[in-house]
Amino acid sequence: MAESIDAVSLDMEKIYLGGKEHFIRTGCGSVSVIVYGDQDKPALITYPDLALNHMSCFQGLFFCPEAASLLLHNFCIYHISPPGHELGAASISLDDSVPSADDLADQILEVLNFFRLGAVMCMGVTAGAYILSLFAMKYRERVLGLILVSPLCKAPSWTEWFYNKVISNMLYFYGMCGLLKECLLQRYFSKEVRGSAEVPESDIVQACRKLLEERQSSNVWRFLQAINRRPDITEGLKSLRCRTLIFVGDSSPFHSEALHMASKLDRRYSALVEVQSCGSMVTEEQPHAMLIPMEYFFMGYGLYRPCHFSESPRSPLSPSCISPELLSPESMGLKLKPIKTRVSLGL
Repeated sequence: MAESIDAVSLDMEKIYLGGKEHFIRTGCGSVSVIVYGDQDKPALITYPDLALNHMSCFQGLFFCPEAASLLLHNFCIYHISPPGHELGAASISLDDSVPSADDLADQILEVLNFFRLGAVMCMGVTAGAYILSLFAMKYRERVLGLILVSPLCKAPSWTEWFYNKVISNMLYFYGMCGLLKECLLQRYFSKEVRGSAEVPESDIVQACRKLLEERQSSNVWRFLQAINRRPDITEGLKSLRCRTLIFVGDSSPFHSEALHMASKLDRRYSALVEVQSCGSMVTEEQPHAMLIPMEYFFMGYGLYRPCHFSESPRSPLSPSCISPELLSPESMGLKLKPIKTRVSLGL
């Protein structure tokens, strides 16, 4: 798609939980974008996983006070929902064509052009991480950095393809039924928080289950079609020159996929953080585990969390403020891969 904003128009705006929701017409349909913060600041865009939106995919991270302080101090947040995934969305007309992964990546470009944004920071989870990675490969000059949570980069394996076809058929014939919700919750969360006969499921799983109930199954089906037909983008990963920070839970069904992606990225610009006892959605299940790696990632851009102590201009988590034992993997619940992330901004 051309980098013109002529075809992009604002349908409506509304104030939503402290943010302003914009409905933007793009070449492949209307898309919801909720904006939080000062639009004069650098932009951070988010893109959620299948059947989710910012409320069910990023709320845990942004409700974490330290992470919210870091992110909202440095960025204006633009939460992009996949078409028809926003709260209260109606079913998309059956006459509308089903977008491809490429179409969804191009839709992000139209959103950036609408808001007159230049290069942006990107954060995505699983399917959303794939869309943002594809966007970064197609429009390199528009991406400052990537924060990817349990990302995908290969075409679906036969196992994933078949599993997605089963989910697709359930969506088509039965809607957002109980069995389908269980399948999706297994995709997102580790068994530790999903509970068992003896242990009740956690609050975050209960909240996600309730949010899934209001999702339009036909809209989820459309996003799943795009993801299940995604091309392999492995070969293009080496060409990325933006910094990339990957998080993955060691209980995620996409753990091996994330490791594969990390191995294909240029190690001068990328880092991998494995989070123990966590599923795919680290943003909800263990958001505190993301804080210190993100803070060091942003230091490479000269961005810091505001200091709450007036006598020191340093970030509370700058190297001189952290006792060495706090940086041990055990204390953070992390397995850190020692890959260099700090490089010259000019590269």
